[in-house]
Amino acid sequence: MDAIVESLADQQAELADLLDGLTESSWHAPTRCEGWDVSDVVLHLSQTNELALGSATGRFGEVSEELTSGMGPATSIDEGAALMVERQQGMPLPELLERWTIGTARLVEVLSSMDLSTRVTWVAGELSARTLATTRIAETWIHTGDIAHAVGVELVPTGRLRLISRLAWRTLPYAFASAGRTMSGPVAFRLVSPSGEAWDFLPDEATVTTIEGSAVELCSVAARRLDPASTSLIGEGPDTTDVLALVRTYA
Repeated sequence: MDAIVESLADQQAELADLLDGLTESSWHAPTRCEGWDVSDVVLHLSQTNELALGSATGRFGEVSEELTSGMGPATSIDEGAALMVERQQGMPLPELLERWTIGTARLVEVLSSMDLSTRVTWVAGELSARTLATTRIAETWIHTGDIAHAVGVELVPTGRLRLISRLAWRTLPYAFASAGRTMSGPVAFRLVSPSGEAWDFLPDEATVTTIEGSAVELCSVAARRLDPASTSLIGEGPDTTDVLALVRTYA
């Protein structure tokens, strides 16, 4: 199994362990995702895993239509995700857990059997199946944290954050373009892993802006779960403020 697909399976396993044995009240605990309880977050992950499976099998448009049928128009990706959850809220919890479990297993199976350099369709346009797998690691990590926070569990950061950090770094041009901003030049990340190892992401051309600090904090900022001002992250260069404001790991 490719290392990235294995990391996706590991991240899903972390969430599975968290969900295992949750009481009914815990499933309905409010999360940091405004208006969503734990079950809504799991439903969202189930839906987006199904979209990713559709992407990997050349059925993205068809699966998207199935999940959005009857919905009103959405003005943004976030609004579309919220409408999809609203459309299917209230599933019986055993059925919801089974849906998520089957979807995650099937996604890993399909990604394991394909050439990860294959270009596939996704929400933000075409990308490689390898990048698709990495975005699923990132989103699953984000929402595993949301659920853990809701039920009072503290998670231990893992080396999977290296993949998420790199995704945040590589997609900075997309993040800037989506916000209608222009980068002054290449950006470098010099991060410290949870174990204290140096994780450096350096451009091929001369660096204009450098961000330094904790990889955990950087990933949390990119996930919109932590205000950059409340972190120890520091930067040097003209785009420092914009990088920390715009960096993201999702479409």
